Amino acid sequence: MAWAIPLFLGLMGIEYLVARKTGKNYFGFSSTVSNISIGIAERLLDTFTVGIFYFIYDYIHQHFAIFDIKSSVLLWIALLILTDFIWYWYHRLAHEVNLLWAAHVVHHQSEDFNYTVSARITVFQAFFRMAFWSVLPVIGFPAAMIVSVQLVHGLYPFFIHTRTIGKLGILEYIFVTPSHHRVHHASNEKYLDHNYGDVFIIWDKLFGTFAVEDEEPEYGLTKPLDSHSFLWQHFHFILEILYTVRQTEGFGAKWKVIFGKPDYIDPAIRPKLEEHFLSKNRKRTGNTGRLQYYVAWQTGGIITILFFFLLFENYIPVFAQICVTLVILLTLINSGAILEQRRWVFYLEYARLLIAFIALYYCWPYPYLLTVFALVQLPFFLYRNIIEQRYLRLLYGTVNR
Repeated sequence: MAWAIPLFLGLMGIEYLVARKTGKNYFGFSSTVSNISIGIAERLLDTFTVGIFYFIYDYIHQHFAIFDIKSSVLLWIALLILTDFIWYWYHRLAHEVNLLWAAHVVHHQSEDFNYTVSARITVFQAFFRMAFWSVLPVIGFPAAMIVSVQLVHGLYPFFIHTRTIGKLGILEYIFVTPSHHRVHHASNEKYLDHNYGDVFIIWDKLFGTFAVEDEEPEYGLTKPLDSHSFLWQHFHFILEILYTVRQTEGFGAKWKVIFGKPDYIDPAIRPKLEEHFLSKNRKRTGNTGRLQYYVAWQTGGIITILFFFLLFENYIPVFAQICVTLVILLTLINSGAILEQRRWVFYLEYARLLIAFIALYYCWPYPYLLTVFALVQLPFFLYRNIIEQRYLRLLYGTVNR
């Protein structure tokens, strides 16, 4: 899993160069950072959840399996087809049931469409998919087969998140292609709620949800999110559901809000929630070059840390793993806060440094040297007010609060 990081980053880089060479502006800085940040969080948290999924599949197989399926070429193919069939229905319901859409909406927020969008998967979505795929061990497929096919099945969608590849001839009739998936991510009214397939397009044709790309799509949500906040992207629709439930009378009506279609959520409530959760202490003036460099540096550093974390996971103490996870998540939140030009980014900076110091203190062979180092660094923290004033001046041209 660690080596998948440079592989996918390399492919993203190639796509970027191809787009630039053909004069296409397919990549926005803030969107790219947001997409990759969400992918980092999902890949990081997967290190803790994949084992849980395997255990659940194995437990279900041992106690509830109807058949005792053994490995064979035909059964591997059958499992791949079944996995894709279940994915189609999970994906379709994720667009039609608010509770599932709350996890899946993150994948559709980007107004760009490129390989970085494939990274916009949340750990919440992974849990919902696991629940759907739990029918496979009931049928009799062993956990090892299921997880192996899921890894292969999960690689394919990366390659269909691109605008640099046109239509693919006869393959358009069998497989989900970039053209098909561009339709799925489109916000054009004619394209909405189509092309749910992941590997095979036959399910969409069979169940009447297929649409052909015949005009350039517009990407993102029908009502753009207009935010690169890491937290807001993950939780805005959950808050919209909770707010709507509170405002709705009667158990049946509340049930509809949670398990009904996104149409049941009044779009007028999002501005109210944005005003409460987003608008305070934010003045959108456009990101300056210096801030972009800082965010790019942070993102690159976190990707490097994640690579080595996954590579040497088995050799890292559990306490250190928890600390590294917190540092990475705080950095992702911090990057989003800087893109949103929030004034409270400094508190996240200090929290991150404190956690990193605690981790090093408990894991480093010579903790007293770290204590001396921390004391030497203490004077720099006295410059906090000066640094904050420069940040505010850079954003607002003033330090008045």
